[in-house]
Amino acid sequence: MKRFPLFLLIVCLFVTPVCWADSPYGIKKQTFPTPRGYVSDFAELFDQEWKSRIRGVCKELETRTGVELIVVTIPTVKPYPHARNYAEALYEEWRIGTAQKEQGILLLTSLNERQAVVVLGKTLIPVIGKPQLDILSEQHLIPMFQSSNYGEAIFQTVVGLSAASGKVTKDPVKKKKSSAGFWMNVAVVVAMLFALWRFTRPERRHPFQRWRRGEYWGTGQGGFGGGFGGFGGGTSGQGLS
Repeated sequence: MKRFPLFLLIVCLFVTPVCWADSPYGIKKQTFPTPRGYVSDFAELFDQEWKSRIRGVCKELETRTGVELIVVTIPTVKPYPHARNYAEALYEEWRIGTAQKEQGILLLTSLNERQAVVVLGKTLIPVIGKPQLDILSEQHLIPMFQSSNYGEAIFQTVVGLSAASGKVTKDPVKKKKSSAGFWMNVAVVVAMLFALWRFTRPERRHPFQRWRRGEYWGTGQGGFGGGFGGFGGGTSGQGLS
């Protein structure tokens, strides 16, 4: 898989509110857990109500804009030295936003390390600015570790990320062209040409041409003749020459 540069917002309570992420170094490839949809609460920080509300915002965002927002909580980032390293590796392992042209967002919270990380796909970097991420971290993520109100804090952060992604437009689904319509049109044109040919032949220009030759057949009042007097409607008629 082609690797793209990632933009990471790191909330490090014991260092600085915001710092830039580096690629993980010196860490052997780790087996990551299987994703559980929009919300993978491996640290069990949310009750069912908050989990449902967070999932609803993520689903609505992807339906509206195509942006895939994934929320993950984990007990620890070990053996990674920092949540930013774990988040970067997890983002690539799960291929978040790959189908949406790198329109992915990963919000990861590590309980033991008391760290929260936001990972943005490369196409979202111009859309969601650093000032917006700073506001979300100061208002929700940093206080979250002090109050332990994880459900509400993560929900508010997800709402903020969804609002910041509002400028993204979802690519329309391209419909595959079908050859059935083409051949149906061809059949219609051929049928029309055949009908035109049938009704514009010299003997079809006027029914009297056939009457004169004694070849016309009618219903109810019509008759036919073959060089002799015709019959029609129960009354005798005179032959047409």
